[in-house]
Amino acid sequence: RFYEKVQALHQDPEASVDNPLLAFSLIKRLHSDWPNVVYSDEATENIQALHAGFKEVEQELPGAEDLDGAARALMRLQDVYALSVKGMANGIFQRAGTGPPPLYSPGRRISLSADDCFHVGKVAYDTGDYYHSIAWLEEAVGLFRLSYGSWNPEDRSSLEDALDHLAFSYFMAGNISHALSLSREFLHYDPSNQRVVRNVAKYKKLLEMGTVGECHGPPPHCCPTSHTLLGPLSPQPAPEHLPHLGCSYETNGSPYLLLQPAKKEMVRIRPYVALYHDFISDAEAETIKGLAGPWLQRSVVASGEKQQKAEYRISKSAWLKDTADPVVRALEQRIAAVTGLDLRPPYAEYLQVVNYGLGGHYEPHFDHATSRKSPLYRMKSGNRIATVMIYLSAVEAGGSTAFIYANFSVPVVKNAALFWWNLRRNGDGDGDTLHAGCPVLAGDKWVANKWIHEHGQEFRRPCSADPQD
Repeated sequence: RFYEKVQALHQDPEASVDNPLLAFSLIKRLHSDWPNVVYSDEATENIQALHAGFKEVEQELPGAEDLDGAARALMRLQDVYALSVKGMANGIFQRAGTGPPPLYSPGRRISLSADDCFHVGKVAYDTGDYYHSIAWLEEAVGLFRLSYGSWNPEDRSSLEDALDHLAFSYFMAGNISHALSLSREFLHYDPSNQRVVRNVAKYKKLLEMGTVGECHGPPPHCCPTSHTLLGPLSPQPAPEHLPHLGCSYETNGSPYLLLQPAKKEMVRIRPYVALYHDFISDAEAETIKGLAGPWLQRSVVASGEKQQKAEYRISKSAWLKDTADPVVRALEQRIAAVTGLDLRPPYAEYLQVVNYGLGGHYEPHFDHATSRKSPLYRMKSGNRIATVMIYLSAVEAGGSTAFIYANFSVPVVKNAALFWWNLRRNGDGDGDTLHAGCPVLAGDKWVANKWIHEHGQEFRRPCSADPQD
């Protein structure tokens, strides 16, 4: 039965792992559903062969961190793109409260099971995030009610589990009457659970008194934590007309570009942002992805004086030297020709190749250092003067580069290169370059970043006579 289910999911050529729901269910199936089947009572006849086969591949399977990360990715997509949880559970990527068209329509619709929704809600519940746990556990409870009485060997959870966690989530969110009714429903299925019996008595008492006290949820029963809520940043008003925006063929005075000028589209004057179309060929993009693939590691961010992993940057990255392959060397020459900047070591960093998978994103940040203690200054070549970001792949939905204060975004344009100055001519950081990588809603986003430093560029981008410039 399990094999037939898996086969049905993957025989359809339309069922692409670009669909975040399919990616999540694949990770969950490999991490928890399959072991459940292998070690279930039904498997006793083939027990030895099943266990041996499973042990052979166990090391290569996704771990608990991968599955929880995939669940958090679905919640991130829910938040950023204002998606309806009920819609997502049914395989529809629809903004909450609006009619068609959906933001993304997969070739094949994949819906989530009750156990899938429970797992997403449980990940939120375990971190005290009751806003998300309520939405996903509500969906799990609804689906479990529909299938109550039929047993599924892949499931790790049940209607009772979902009711238990949902009741406590509502209690923590301050809705005691709903917590009481869900706990009573739980006792209908499991009347001997003393913890829930005590909670029902406590909820009744609290409702009579009109106050909030302490109850105990399923483990880990968390107490409310204080969260600092940050409102949306107020964007600068867009100018009424944007002069000098247009497209042009550019040689930038470089003999390298005489026979094939760069196709430049001016995206913004302030901050200065340009998009170079067809900057790289399909074959070059595939070569760079292939070179980086074996070296990909979870991306880190500069934090104070050290570098560490962070939830606000979900991606994998690798660094490529220009000696790695003639394609990388040719790309460096092209970047130097288009920007007019000196990329010889130590004036620029190695090429960083980044892969953003399921819900991959990077929250608002500056590329240049905002503190002298930043690890960027260890290069002894000054701050990052400019960024070149090359889109190595297309995505079906999401993944735009959004400039927060300047209030515009650039969608993923395959094989194009995005260029902007991080520093003003006087060497100060340009605050308008605060940008973010929006979560990938559907697809597999690859980019290559080239960060160029200020030393070595003194005569290529000199400061102006105006110290404010």
